[in-house]
Amino acid sequence: MEMKLEVVPIGVTDVDRAKSFYQEKFGFTIDVDQPMGDKRYVQATPVGSSCSISFGIGITEIEPGAIDGLLLVVTDIQAVYTALTDRDVEISEPKTEPWGSIHCYLSDPDGNKWTIQQKPTRA
Repeated sequence: MEMKLEVVPIGVTDVDRAKSFYQEKFGFTIDVDQPMGDKRYVQATPVGSSCSISFGIGITEIEPGAIDGLLLVVTDIQAVYTALTDRDVEISEPKTEPWGSIHCYLSDPDGNKWTIQQKPTRA
């Protein structure tokens, strides 16, 4: 049985601020920004990913800032780090973890935590 994870909801306090952060600072593509009566649904996708995040008004009960550990895998973490710091994103410097992967850490304006990972090269 095949299953694909396609959308992960996150909680935010200000939809427009979150949309701006994910699009302008983090470089995600905004796929959907749709009012639905008294609700609003936004879906954003990292470039190259087949999984998106969603947020909005009335679409999830997840508390803002409750997400911890969403992982984005990249091939050149230094380039990503430079691009994000150039966009004034607060991000930790790349660090090699004990298991060999290189990680950077950042949070969105609501405190949802992200990890950016470059996998170790295997011989």
